[in-house]
Amino acid sequence: MNNILVTGCAGFIGWKVSQQLLEMDKKVIGIDNINNYYDPALKKWRLNTLTKNKNFSFHRIDIANYKKTKEVFKKHKIDAVINLAARAGVRASVENPWIYLDTNTKGTLNLLECCKEHKVKKFVLASTSSIYASVKMPFKEDSKTDTPLAPYSATKKGAEVLCYSYHYLYNLDISIVRYFTVYGPGGRPDMSIFKFIKNIDAGLPIPVFGDGNQTRDFTYIDDIADGTIRALKPGGYEIINLGGDHPVKLNYVIKLLEKNLGKKAKIKTLPMHPADVKASWAHIEKAKKLLGWRPKTSIEQGVKNTVDWFFENKEFLKKLKWKD
Repeated sequence: MNNILVTGCAGFIGWKVSQQLLEMDKKVIGIDNINNYYDPALKKWRLNTLTKNKNFSFHRIDIANYKKTKEVFKKHKIDAVINLAARAGVRASVENPWIYLDTNTKGTLNLLECCKEHKVKKFVLASTSSIYASVKMPFKEDSKTDTPLAPYSATKKGAEVLCYSYHYLYNLDISIVRYFTVYGPGGRPDMSIFKFIKNIDAGLPIPVFGDGNQTRDFTYIDDIADGTIRALKPGGYEIINLGGDHPVKLNYVIKLLEKNLGKKAKIKTLPMHPADVKASWAHIEKAKKLLGWRPKTSIEQGVKNTVDWFFENKEFLKKLKWKD
């Protein structure tokens, strides 16, 4: 498969997946609507690193727009789709669930219809560990996922079951990868690690929801992109966890940031949001077996890389409009 459509190519994960595909000498057709969920300047910065490659082409469209999405499929010969276009953010989805339904569920449906019509060989859907709620850890792919705590995870679950329907009805080959707390250089400024780096460096308080003892299975961006690309292999219909398999407390991450920044964090404690899960931990035996994948980057090294990137790009990042 040489011609890969990557939706959400200017987003954090879509950017890194596109980058790795281009390094493999694949042709990448990128789609992104460059929305303003966070400052579009960061998305444009990522996009500029991709457009330098002759094997990359870009379409600024929204996958919720079926007509425009169809035009991309008509214009290009597409061998596989990696759907990374999504409205992210658990708390934000509670405020405006309609946008999440449009992109995460309807957008996925539009892409599946196009794959059916154009006989695309492979479809990879990016999903989330957020759909595991109140179940025993480590989270396994066959764990209960029908009690999502927020519209974000509910719309992702909707996308997953649509994928199964299209696999069943039209024999589409589909892999669903469920991500666990992705972080790293070039990441989303609304995520905790990026907010914390910026605030600690500036001497501002960092917002910590709860006591900081909640655990997350942080997973480094390069590892996530590698696993996503490996999921292009034929498999029928599979759901596969991609996680660090080493959950750590948020307080430990804060200590790592303090060490790498050389500054003490000021903590602003806030109440836990009811849509937040207290812990996550990926069971990744399936990824090891089916994809030959395992995470390579420790949280210690990953945090150091992220802080180093922050300092290398500090002047640019200072110009971004950061949301609280």
